[in-house]
Amino acid sequence: MKEACRHLLLMLALTMGLAAATAVLANPPERQEREALRVCADGNNLPFSNQAGEGFENRIAELMADDLGVPLTYVWSPQVMGFVRNTLELRVCDVMIGVVAGYDFLQNTNAYYRSVYALVVPEDSELEVTRLSDPALAGRRIGVVAETPPLVPLRRTGARIQGYPLMVDTRVRAPVRDAVADVVEGVTEGAVLWGPLAAYYAARQDPPLKVVPLVDDDSDATLDYRITMGVRRGEPHWKDWINDFIERRQGEIDAILREYGVPLLDRRGQLLGSVEGDET
Repeated sequence: MKEACRHLLLMLALTMGLAAATAVLANPPERQEREALRVCADGNNLPFSNQAGEGFENRIAELMADDLGVPLTYVWSPQVMGFVRNTLELRVCDVMIGVVAGYDFLQNTNAYYRSVYALVVPEDSELEVTRLSDPALAGRRIGVVAETPPLVPLRRTGARIQGYPLMVDTRVRAPVRDAVADVVEGVTEGAVLWGPLAAYYAARQDPPLKVVPLVDDDSDATLDYRITMGVRRGEPHWKDWINDFIERRQGEIDAILREYGVPLLDRRGQLLGSVEGDET
């Protein structure tokens, strides 16, 4: 009987030890030294990032690597379902440069910018609204990406919706680019798109399209969002370093965002001008 008890206790101890070892392997201690800034990014997702380094998230990553004093490397993956699982969670990279605040699958840093959905219309269009409840939208053919916040308010106002898919492989499709091209060709009278995307593609038309940020929207949709960087949970020192970087280099980050025409909002949700020293 005593031998059986000793055997049982030994098996329990071995099982608990194995479980503890497995937990350590699953959640290794946070790295204190970094040989490189390893960024998780989509290689074909302008204006945010691409493999040629032409996006504003690429530019911000370069600023971070310079501040750290280490080389910059990327792990490229289409930003579709499973992106976090296939990159950050596998520990092949250490930071996502652009993540909506409150995203549940990772740990958010402090926000480094806030932007808003915008209406894209031809320069000579009389349609210049700053809220989705504006009666001027009724009966208008308006482009919108499926499952994005503007869709329901636009339908409620009476706009005729031209839809574009949300979840696509960015290596083969660019729905926002298609939505802007349809405005140029007259297929639609306008498009309601996420501000950074709206500004980027509108500026690349000939002539450029007009971008009207929806800063006065009074619908029940959330149209403005704070954008953070994303890191793994259980890495408080890394999160603190990034927060400190954002605070110290905010002016340079803002300058990069303005180069790309990103509509920037202050803490009260008001549109910022281009004057240096604006509150973010």
